[in-house]
Amino acid sequence: MTINHSIKTALGGLKTNKTRSALTILGIVIGVTAIIMVVSLGQGAKHLILGQIEKVGARTIGIIPGRQPKGPTEFLATLSASLKLRDLTALERKENVPHAEDIMPVVFGAETVSFEGETYRLTILGGSELMADIMDAHTVRGRGLAVDDVRGSADVVVLGQTVIDKLSPGSDLLGERVKIKGRNFLVIGILPKKGGVSFINLDEAALMPYTTAQNYILGVKHFNRIIVRADNEANVSSTAEDIKATLRELHGITDPDKDDFGVETQEDALQTVGAVLGTLTILLTLVAAISLVVGGVGIMNIMLVSVIDRTREIGLRKALGATNRNILTQFLLEAIILTGIGGVVGIALGTGLSFAISLVISRVFELSWQFSFPLGAALLGIIVSTFVGLVFGLYPARKASQMSPIDALRHE
Repeated sequence: MTINHSIKTALGGLKTNKTRSALTILGIVIGVTAIIMVVSLGQGAKHLILGQIEKVGARTIGIIPGRQPKGPTEFLATLSASLKLRDLTALERKENVPHAEDIMPVVFGAETVSFEGETYRLTILGGSELMADIMDAHTVRGRGLAVDDVRGSADVVVLGQTVIDKLSPGSDLLGERVKIKGRNFLVIGILPKKGGVSFINLDEAALMPYTTAQNYILGVKHFNRIIVRADNEANVSSTAEDIKATLRELHGITDPDKDDFGVETQEDALQTVGAVLGTLTILLTLVAAISLVVGGVGIMNIMLVSVIDRTREIGLRKALGATNRNILTQFLLEAIILTGIGGVVGIALGTGLSFAISLVISRVFELSWQFSFPLGAALLGIIVSTFVGLVFGLYPARKASQMSPIDALRHE
């Protein structure tokens, strides 16, 4: 018997009970769909986050307060107010950090803004006159923050587009005064539609001098971040080391493992986020792959039932000259065809759902989310589903091939 004839016989056997065949591949379809969605959405999230980090620039170094955790039990160590004005002053000295071109403290929090009866919960982002350049927060109308605004703790804000739309749809608030925490702030600038920059959505933010945010809005004396920009990319590593040495000396730290701050370059952030998301995607894919095993068990059960139901057919084929190998091949091909079809349907369904979810995320949440077809995951889905069919179809096929033709023909 040729392989073509074996395939036609297997397809004929599957067509005799289409409902059973469809239900049999359901577990495979769900498993492959889950794998495609996990990998595709994982790649989309990775592109989004890495894009946010890259927007800040390769010369940018972030200083984070608190001891950086080396395990889950040390998470509370990050909740620290270790970065203060004396740290900023020390870092601004050229003898301490000679290759630092720009230094900007950052504070942030949430507060409610109101205008003529309309209110909106926004993000308060306090910085300096360098914010427009470092965070690419240039205004489309009006002006950005100035040195005098920071020195005088001025009551001025630059608003994002979403804030404008919520407070005064269809009009411009430039030159108007909005109220934040009981204080009137002059709107000096309007940002273009920007989306997220360094994990902060500028469309939903109010930019103000960090001195104003500290003294009147957030009521803090520390900084949530200090951003340092090196004079060129070649000096990023040496600048990061100078920052660490300066802060350790200022904080009286001799053991680097006891640092109460973290220093992270954009390259470090890219590597860390990439590694974390990659590992998470692999773990979720393995979890989703468990459903393929469950689907394989279901196929084996259905194939065993099919062997029992088709006992007389097996006996008749053997009486007409079919060998054990022919019967084994037929039932094994049936299992492989079922799982193969399930794999193809799962890839199509997973791709469609991933594309739809990506479209919703990009349109509704206005994020630069990119749909990515996971070719590797698709190939993996086909290979694994076929392998599952081979493994879990082998026992029922072998049982069918070893039937005695006389006993099979007598079966009722």
